[in-house]
Amino acid sequence: MRLAILGTRGIPARYGGFETFAEELALRLVARGTEVTVYCEANGTDQPGEYRGIRLVHIPATACGPLTTVLFDLRCLWHARNSYDVVYMLGYGAAPFCLIPQLWGTDVWLNVDGIEWARGKWNGAAKLYFKTMEWLSTWVPDRIIADADGIRAHLESRHRLSSPCSVIPYGAPVADTPPDASLLRKWNLEPGGYYLAVARIEPENHIREIIEGYRAHETNIPLVVAGNHMVTTDYARNLRTLAGPRVRLVGGVYDRDELRALRYHASAYFHGHSVGGTNPSLLEALGCGNLVIAHDNIFNREVVGDIGFYFSSSTAIPALLKAVESLSPVETAALASKAQTRIREAYDWSAIAERYLDLLQIHCGQIKVNALLPGTIPAEKKAGISAGLGRRNLT
Repeated sequence: MRLAILGTRGIPARYGGFETFAEELALRLVARGTEVTVYCEANGTDQPGEYRGIRLVHIPATACGPLTTVLFDLRCLWHARNSYDVVYMLGYGAAPFCLIPQLWGTDVWLNVDGIEWARGKWNGAAKLYFKTMEWLSTWVPDRIIADADGIRAHLESRHRLSSPCSVIPYGAPVADTPPDASLLRKWNLEPGGYYLAVARIEPENHIREIIEGYRAHETNIPLVVAGNHMVTTDYARNLRTLAGPRVRLVGGVYDRDELRALRYHASAYFHGHSVGGTNPSLLEALGCGNLVIAHDNIFNREVVGDIGFYFSSSTAIPALLKAVESLSPVETAALASKAQTRIREAYDWSAIAERYLDLLQIHCGQIKVNALLPGTIPAEKKAGISAGLGRRNLT
């Protein structure tokens, strides 16, 4: 079986959630005998053709403003048009161009990710564009992949899904042993001595509300915000003014070990994201056993359940911080254990890779649909099969 993964800047992962997802999934599928190719941005320097058994293809990304990513995805789709059993596109920014591989008989799966048009940074024209791309993503690909039930529900509430939709979340590791606490010295922090938020500095991630709510609570525990706060937006400028002496804006943290140490040793983790599905940062916080204080929306509740604390506005945060600080060590340890158990049971990378492998094997005829027994695959996959796996006859 030959799978191509498109829509990332490349692996090894150094940038964001899609890159981490592509690497984690590809490594496990390769270990299970699948030929996996990941398309990467050409950087003109270090461009290996292989990484840990994964084939890498480097495609130039011409800088042309907002169209840079779309044109890069278009080039990748053209290059991948006739060499794979399945082309898996991450993100729907180039949804109409998914028709290209289909013209050569190659099936295309598309991961819609979050509700891109709802992001506060987009103007009216951009929002209209992404709304159109979301609509196209519901009928152009042979299969839609949603990373959360909330995303599938969102699509079904707005569109008639012409393509079958599978819900397969992202995964996360569980930190079974404490990361090196000495890494915190970079920021003059001590284990258990700070609150943490990790996010892009954008309105839909509710960093402003987190800072306002934190500042309204009297505590000597600092709030650390890891995100590029020096971006030239009004929102970021206002946050820099709002922060005050107890809030430490430390910028983006891209070293995996440092970020894992920051998460693991935090007293509690703020998660303000509101327009995505299964957010990797939230999964990683649970994998570290963090106490999570999350923005109250269907996506975060789907992931965290009854383990965390929720806020809808900044005014709710002081009471939540008081509740967190009043927990006994036994209560804190119990919540940490529940968080890590949730990751092991629902967001384990190996189990997620097996679900993708099932779909690939069905697609390639290695599993016959009418031979599947109860319990062989998750119920949502059976529903997808009954709806038709893509546009091919897989019997």
